Parts: sequence; C-alpha cells; structure tokens
Amino acid sequence: MERTRATPAEEPLAGTVDLAYWLGRAVAEHQAWTKRFGPHPRHPSQSVDPERLTVAFDELSQRIGGSYPFFHPSYAGQMLKPPHPVAVLGYVATMLVNPNNHALDGGPATSAVEEEVVAQLAAMFGMETHLGHLTGGGTVANLEALFVARQCHPGLGVAYSAASHYTHARMCHLLGVPGYSVAVDARGRMDVDALERLLATGEVGTVVATAGTTGLGAVDPVHEILALARARGVRVHVDAAYGGFFTLLADEGPGGEGPLVDPAPWRAVARCDSVVIDPHKHGLQPYGCGAVLFADPEVRRHYQHDSPYTYYSSDRPHLGEISLECSRSGASAAALWLTLRLLPLTREGLGAVLAGGRRAALRWARLLAAAPGLELFQPPELDIVSYFPRTARRSLSEIDAAGTALMRRGERADDPVFLSVGRVSAAEFTARHPDVVVDRGDAAILRSVLMKPEFESRVDALHARVAALAAEGSGGVGRA
Repeated sequence: MERTRATPAEEPLAGTVDLAYWLGRAVAEHQAWTKRFGPHPRHPSQSVDPERLTVAFDELSQRIGGSYPFFHPSYAGQMLKPPHPVAVLGYVATMLVNPNNHALDGGPATSAVEEEVVAQLAAMFGMETHLGHLTGGGTVANLEALFVARQCHPGLGVAYSAASHYTHARMCHLLGVPGYSVAVDARGRMDVDALERLLATGEVGTVVATAGTTGLGAVDPVHEILALARARGVRVHVDAAYGGFFTLLADEGPGGEGPLVDPAPWRAVARCDSVVIDPHKHGLQPYGCGAVLFADPEVRRHYQHDSPYTYYSSDRPHLGEISLECSRSGASAAALWLTLRLLPLTREGLGAVLAGGRRAALRWARLLAAAPGLELFQPPELDIVSYFPRTARRSLSEIDAAGTALMRRGERADDPVFLSVGRVSAAEFTARHPDVVVDRGDAAILRSVLMKPEFESRVDALHARVAALAAEGSGGVGRA
C-alpha cells in the first residue's frame, strides 16, 4: 500500500500513539513471559516457509488495500472507523496469550478485567446494581436481553419501534415470542400514544426503547416509555448499541458548555431493566465487542446450567454461567480496559471524542439548512446526518436517482468523498417534507455517520465538497 506524506496540518500530535513501538514491546513482553515456563519448542508441523509468507502477506496487504478509507475524513458513510491504537495494542498483546473468558480457568486475568469494564459501563448509565458481560456484538447482546425478558414474562410479547434494528423482530422469531412493531413519529422515535394503546391490550411483557437508531440516530423517549411500562408491570429494555456512549454528553461540559444531547432519555436508562451497548462503535474498540447489562442481578437464574469439565477452578461465578455465548475472547476485555484507563467514561475523557462528532453533525445541519442544492432530511439527534439533493421536480423518483448518483460520483472523483444512502418509505419522507411528489414507494436519502472527532474541523470542507457534487449533478442549478 502506497504511503502518502503528511502535510504540516496532518503531522502527528503530541501524545500520538507510536503503534509500531508499542506492538514491538507487546511481542517482546510476551516472549519474556513465555520463557518463565521453560523451553517450549514448536512442532515442525507449524513451520512456514519465509518466502511463501512474504508472498502471502504481500497479497493480503494488497487485498486489504481495497478497503474504503474508514480512518480518513473523506469517508463519511457508514458507522465504520478504525479502533483506537491503544485498543489495538491491548487486543494484540492479550491475543498472543489467547484467553477465553467463558470460564475462569480459561481467562483468569481477563475475566477479572471484564468484570471491571462491565462495572464501569453500568456506572456510566447510573445503574445501582447490575449483572452483565461483554458479547460478540449488539445482536447477541439483544438476544440475551430478550431471552431474559421472555423468561420473566412467559407468553407475552415484545414491542419495538418500526425504526428499531431488525434484530428485535428476528430475535422474537428465534425465541418464539410475539413481536409488535410500534409506529414512530415524524422524527423516527417511538410514538408513545401508539405504545399506550398496544400496552392496554395486555399482550406485551417487554418494550424495547432504542437509544440511537442505526438509520437516523433517533432516540426514543425512554423516560416516557418507562412511565407507561411501569404503570402496567412491563419490562423496559434499552437498545443503546449505537448511541449508548452519548449518555456522556448529557452532562454539563467543560467551559460551561451545556448538554449536547437531551438528558431526559439518558437519565431514564438507569431505571430500566436492561441495556445493550456496543463498545466497538463509539467505544473505539475492534470488532466484536458488545455488552449487555441487567439491573437485577437475580436474572442470573435464567442462565443456570452446568459444565463439569469447565467450571471447576473457582467457587466464584464464571462469566460463561451468565452468558448464552460460550467461548469469548478475553482480548476484547483487555482492549476495552486499556482504552478506558486512558480515555475514561467521563465528559472530558471518552465524551470528548463523541462531542467532536456531535458538534460536527450540528454544524453540518446548519450548513445544509442554508444550502441551495442540498436539503436536510431531519435534524440529527446524535452524529448521523441525513440529507438529499434538491431536484427540479422535487419528486421521490428524482430525489432517489440524484442521491444515488451523487454518492457514486463522490467515490469516482479525483478528490473522492465516500457517502452512504439509506432507504426511507414515501410515508416517512412526506412526514418530514409534505410537499414532495410521491411517484414511488420509497427513495434513497444520503446518510453520513460522523463518528470520527476529526470531522469537527473538517465539516465545512466536507459540506463544500458534497455541495459541489450536488451542483455537478444538477448542471449547476442551485450552485452557491
């Protein structure tokens, strides 16, 4: 892969992690550790030819080079970015040992580390008690939450918003429980009036509130949902896989900066029954690292099982005894632990990373509101910005074609910019823009996830680039 020379503005900042040095140190530390246990010659079957390794590694490097530049501010598409170098260091250093956090015998050191980071996540949400563990990602974490919900309310269904992740409908099918899709408002948030009518039927045992939809970043009114659910003895699970770490921005910021998100939904999470969060999104971790947290530690009874050849090394609970997954990488726990030692779960720590993307989203929304060739689809609640090109006829078919073409032009340009699209129904579109001509059932809108804090200083240039692409597609109509 060709290496480009950094411009003065891109020179490494003070405190930048020299990953090559630290990875070298990790390997050296590992080698010193292994020598403590005496000679351990490798079996010849594991030997590889150095020349073949060179050829294979060169080919792999070339193939990896076909990836999108997730690290660069020119990539403003999906919710993708590299992990923090510190997380990479923690992961690789621990992966050399390859602990398995299913049982204490498989990961004695990293199981303790996992318990520590899970406790930190619970404290971040304000949970007074908790039971939880890391998972391979939000899908499995949500499955566990709904599994426990089914055990707590057998025979009753699960309600989730029409804009929630498809995980919930799929997991209801997998678990054999009824799933109920609840209508959303004109901002993509669960409609509490529609939920109240559904709860009145007595057929729902659990409501899933989404704190950051993966489509638009909408945050359901968790506080209002909780009040309705508690009145009827219904559980509340919060799917905060995408948005969970934004709770750090619900507090006052440094220098008198106020909350960057509405505090009310986030304050209510502490009173809910369970919550899921993905550190491999805004927690700067490599895939896969999710987490599920329960407010009541007694739900461990629903996981009860035995593994006599595994759970023998300690009387302490093994993490596998409170998990549906069996083998789980201890390296994920170590990577998160090391990251949080340097970027703690505070507004000034990890919160500062999220704040950069949040401020960038607010800034771009203001620029889009004044742009002649582009239009904001809806105001961003987190760091996902949605927008579409202005077209001559202002119909769904023209908007769909123009948006998709703009995305493709951006990728092929000499100075590329990488965007993504999301599909919305005609009803969703007209709920926000009633003057649009409906001549098809849905349309693509442009969608940019500003997960990287570097967007804060680049968002004006990003907007100018996208606006120029929009003007090219319209033949110059609407050019500023």
